[in-house]
Formats: sequence, structure tokens, C-alpha cells
Amino acid sequence: MSFKGILSKYFNPGNRQDSSSDHSTTHDSAKEFMEEEVVKIEDDDVELVLENEEAINKKFSGAKTLSKYAELGKIMMAMLKDMKNRVYPEIPWFTIATVVLALLYVLNPMDLVPDFIPGVGYIDDLSVLAIGTGWIESDLHKYLDWKLKKGEGL
Repeated sequence: MSFKGILSKYFNPGNRQDSSSDHSTTHDSAKEFMEEEVVKIEDDDVELVLENEEAINKKFSGAKTLSKYAELGKIMMAMLKDMKNRVYPEIPWFTIATVVLALLYVLNPMDLVPDFIPGVGYIDDLSVLAIGTGWIESDLHKYLDWKLKKGEGL
């Protein structure tokens, strides 16, 4: 089963309210990127993220600005694993695609603002993570509630 096209039928970013009309160019570029690319996520992309868990975790821990998001990355990775293992099947396709896209973007060294640029190299990574998290926040909370109810930690 492919995610391509499934999400585009249900995803309507125009219906989402944005609390701030004063965005930076990087944030706008990241949001446009997310809106265009999230519908292109396929099953192979989920596998790619899961296979590169160590590299993604290393990237989170390698930059102080991303270290704050390391825990969020662990939660997203755990959600993907539980979905893949059919332990937690209540994840909407849009949420899976958003998690995969955000983590693949963080993993990719060639993004909107190259990571090697001191001080600003991770701005786009943070923007993609923030946008993606905003889209799936309620699903992340449901997943964490489920983990707590089962008495499991991350």
C-alpha cells in the first residue's frame, strides 16, 4: 500500500489556522516544503527512517539546538516502531507520513539551509520539526497516553 495520493485527499492545509501572520522566510519555506512533500511519503520511506534510527539519533545529539528535540524524535521513532509491529495501530496515515517526512528531513544533510553553516544550519530542521509536531500534536499525546496506560516508558 502506498501513501501517495491517500494523504492528498484528506490533507487541506488551508483549513488550519495559523496563530501568527509574521513568519520568517525559512519557516515559510519549510511549511511549503512540508505541504508539498508529505503526500509523497511511501512505505519504503517508513522503512528508511526505521533503518536509520541510529543516524537520526546521532544528528539530534550532535547539535545543541537539536538536542532539545531528541526526546521528541525518540517518541516519533517509538510510534513508528509500534505501528510497524502492529502494537499501536491507531495512527492515522497523515501522522505516519508527517513523522517520516520530518525525520527524513532531519537526517538529510542537504536541506534548505545546509547544516554545516554555524548558527543557522539547523533552523530549517527545527522549522520542519515544529511544523510537523504542530500538525500531529494530538496524535503524539494519544500515543504517550497509551504508553502510560500500558505502564511502558520510552
